[in-house]
Amino acid sequence: MPALSRRAASLGTENAFVVLAEVNQLIRSGKDIVSFCIGQPDFPTPVHIQDAAVEAIRGGRHGYTPSAGIDELRAAAAASMAKLRGIDIAPEDVVVGAGAKPFIAYAIASTTDYGAGDEVIFPVPGFPIYESQIVAHGAVPVALSLRESRAFAFDPDELAARITPRTKLLILNSPQNPTGGLLARRDLDAIAAVLAKHPQVWVYADEIYSKLVYDGEFVSIASLAGMQERTIVSDGASKTYAMTGWRIGFTANRTLAPVFTRWITNTESCASQISQWAALAALTGPQDEAEKMRARFRVRRDLIVQLLNDVPGFRCASPGGAFYAWPNVTEACARIGAKDSEELRKRLLHEAGVAVLADIHFGPRIEGEGQHIRFSYATSEAAIEAGVARIADFIRKATR
Repeated sequence: MPALSRRAASLGTENAFVVLAEVNQLIRSGKDIVSFCIGQPDFPTPVHIQDAAVEAIRGGRHGYTPSAGIDELRAAAAASMAKLRGIDIAPEDVVVGAGAKPFIAYAIASTTDYGAGDEVIFPVPGFPIYESQIVAHGAVPVALSLRESRAFAFDPDELAARITPRTKLLILNSPQNPTGGLLARRDLDAIAAVLAKHPQVWVYADEIYSKLVYDGEFVSIASLAGMQERTIVSDGASKTYAMTGWRIGFTANRTLAPVFTRWITNTESCASQISQWAALAALTGPQDEAEKMRARFRVRRDLIVQLLNDVPGFRCASPGGAFYAWPNVTEACARIGAKDSEELRKRLLHEAGVAVLADIHFGPRIEGEGQHIRFSYATSEAAIEAGVARIADFIRKATR
């Protein structure tokens, strides 16, 4: 059998889907599982967005579009992103892709050279595809720790210490997956002050949860003085409008937009035309359904945080955005004799019938930060109540 390339062998994955496959296998075997694994809204895509897709199909909009996306959607995305961030974005600065995820790869491939020792700084815990794509594109991953004591921001001094002449890209994510943390203006001001001394460093601002903020305000680093030109603003329709399967994301950066367009031409050709017209309806149509979803997520956030803090050995901060809870379970592990969060996760799945993800699914565990697990509360209030009740009962019974 011919050998695989080193690149293919090193390519990571998104563990939420790995655990989900395990969960589905258990469900097929007859196990009753309450799952908090997958970060996607459990609501249907709003009807007016569905109608726009049907209209596109019936109207014969079935073919290729320009690789950068249809003009109407680029203009709408530019207006939407600019308004939320308080900056000027032109339609030609925007590129539409098959989801926001491909732009992680395009950004790394466009700012680093394979095997040259170029470094990319990324948050830990963080979306696992960051590190996977850094390695796959022959760059050097440099982890930057998010600290629970700093509301899951990182120490600017730690950032400054990690930047070298080889640093080409810094990945930021706010609101964050998996912590739900929100970078405040003071955090971003400190980051910008560090970056002012290192003009060679691009910033990839993963802001896919920008419209799912519950406490405080959303601030983009692109809105700070001197930062927009060097920042790749990444957003999309998936989380805000319950459109994960429609696969529409968009980025904005004037310099890199033509480069990203060429990447799309070389890979996916273009995003689905039908999905693009649906996303246009999402951005330009009524926003009341999206706001109702955000309000429900906030109710669920408050519910799951309250319930988790009543579980013996759990300590859960209230996340400022997204739809993830990231409780510290160090004491719970000690109570039941679990060596770490991954053993706790497995026991919760097989003994309590509750599926969560462990901190190691989001990068190396940070020394001194304890043990954590992730809950996606993009599920019903009834499921949240039932799942957390099972966990509390399990911890009480398993306590030594």
